[in-house]
Order: sequence, then structure tokens, then C-alpha cells
Amino acid sequence: MAWLVTGGAGYIGSHVVRAFLAEGMKVVVLDDLSSGHAEFVPSDVPFVRGDVLDGELLMNLFSDHEIDGVVHVAGFKYAGVSVQRPLHTYKQNVTATATLLAAMDAAGVARIVFSSSAAVYGTPRTDLVTEDTVKNPESPYGESKLIGEWLLRDQGIAAGLQHTSLRYFNVVGSGSPNLRDTSPHNLFPLVFAALSDGRTPRINGTDYATPDGTCVRDYIHVADLATSHVAAARRLAAGDTIAPVYNLGSGDGVSVGEIMTTVAAVTGIDFVPDLGPRRAGDPDRIVASGELAARDLNWKMRHTLEQMVRSAWDAEQAAVAATA
Repeated sequence: MAWLVTGGAGYIGSHVVRAFLAEGMKVVVLDDLSSGHAEFVPSDVPFVRGDVLDGELLMNLFSDHEIDGVVHVAGFKYAGVSVQRPLHTYKQNVTATATLLAAMDAAGVARIVFSSSAAVYGTPRTDLVTEDTVKNPESPYGESKLIGEWLLRDQGIAAGLQHTSLRYFNVVGSGSPNLRDTSPHNLFPLVFAALSDGRTPRINGTDYATPDGTCVRDYIHVADLATSHVAAARRLAAGDTIAPVYNLGSGDGVSVGEIMTTVAAVTGIDFVPDLGPRRAGDPDRIVASGELAARDLNWKMRHTLEQMVRSAWDAEQAAVAATA
């Protein structure tokens, strides 16, 4: 039996694949490579290039492989862009999830771990976000992830689907030198690209109500996140009762200023970031409690900030060397 990882050629999905393999669990990858990379999929892992929206492809995949459950990571993940492309976002994140659940139901596959997001909370009015914090998504992306959770909940009621949703916060780092974050919108790739181009990274806003005046966010290492996906899958496969949603957060936070200082130390590139005005809608602080996931899903912060930055930088440098 194997677990299907949708989006398994992407940054997060490829780490999930490796976490499963490290535990001796078989996986199959489905990815349309719209943002993923075929080289991120190990050569001995079955890889199907295709779209989660393709119901016939899904049915064939379930028929051809003995699938025990699904880790659904695939989706359109750019919150800011989703405001300009709401229909595309809903199609990729809501219609695709409904299509997947229908195919699972028809094939008798009744377990799923869903990739959700901190974006379901919007701008929380609390210093520490828990799973019960009011949900107030502020983008089509955040709304689509919340709807995805509802789809799982309702299918659980209607058809006995075993499920859990993992709400990610700021995912960074690398668990392998040949896997890296290639998003054009995430902080680490933006900072590394600026340094590689000889530009100075920029901080947006220095007047927040935080110790150094810059935004505080909850940064978690991608390999730690991947480990909890395996734990969730194991518990679902064992028939254990687990919570419908979990925050994967540190319970603490790191400021953008601290990130910049650590990047300078790790890379050896001495720079003072450019300072700009704050962006509209950016809250002072978003930090989540990971206590529930620590109890149930082997969740913990195994990497320091320096290790997060260094692993990401090493992967970035390995990619540069490979193309030289």
C-alpha cells in the first residue's frame, strides 16, 4: 500500500515524500509541474504528471496503484496573487479538492491529510493563535483553504472520510541540498535573489509594535513540517481519533529584522537592509501554538533560526553550482 502525495514535486510536497520514504512508507507522486520540479521526485518513486482537476486521471491512478491514503499538498499558494486571480484560486484549491474527494470516494480511499494554511485566520487579534482562534481569511487563497477544510469535514460526516488538516505558518529551510523553495513570493528566496544579484534586501515597515519594530512571524522548518505529515498519516491508517485541524507553529516568533541579521551572518555577506514603509494589512505579529500537534503528531521545532537559514542557503548555493 502507498500514500499519494499531490504536489509531491513542489517544495513542501517533495519534503513530505522524503519523510515518508525515511519511515519505509511507499508513496506515489501526482504533480502538474506548474510550480514543482520533476527533479525533486526521487527516481524510484512512481511519478504521474497530471492535474488534480482531472477526475479520470485520478480514477486511473487509484486503479493502477494500491493507494491507502492521500496527502493533498497541491494547490495555488500565492495569497497576494489570489486577490487578482480569485477564480483561478478557487478552481485550483476548491474545485480540485472536491474532484479529488469524489475520486477517493469512488475508489474507496478513505484517508486524507490536507495542506491548509495560517491564511484561514487573516489578521488574528491575539498574541498566540490556537486552532480555535476566529477564522477570518482576507484573501481568496485563505478562503479557499478554509473551504477545503469544510469539504473534508462534510465528507467525513457523509461518507466516513478520515481526515485532518495541517495549518502551516511560515515554512522555510531545506531538508536536503537538492530541494529548495523556488517561490517568487516567499521571504527567503526574495532575500537570496537580492543578494545574488548584488541588491540590498528590503524590510517593509520598522514601526510595528514589536521589540525591533519589524514584523514578527512564525517560521518553521520544512523538514519538521514533513515529519508531522507522516505522523498524521500513520495515525489515520491506525484508525486513531485525531483532531480535524492542527496548527504547525512554534509558539514563539522571529522578526524580519532578526531574519536579516541571521542571513548576513550565515552567508557572510555584510549588508544593512533597505528600510521602507509598512505594507497595508501587515499585522505586527502572527505566532501560533503548536501544542496540539506536539501532543498528537510528533510536532516540535528541531531547528534553530540559524539552521533554518543555513539549510536554505546551502540548497540555494547547490542549485547555483549545478547550473554553473
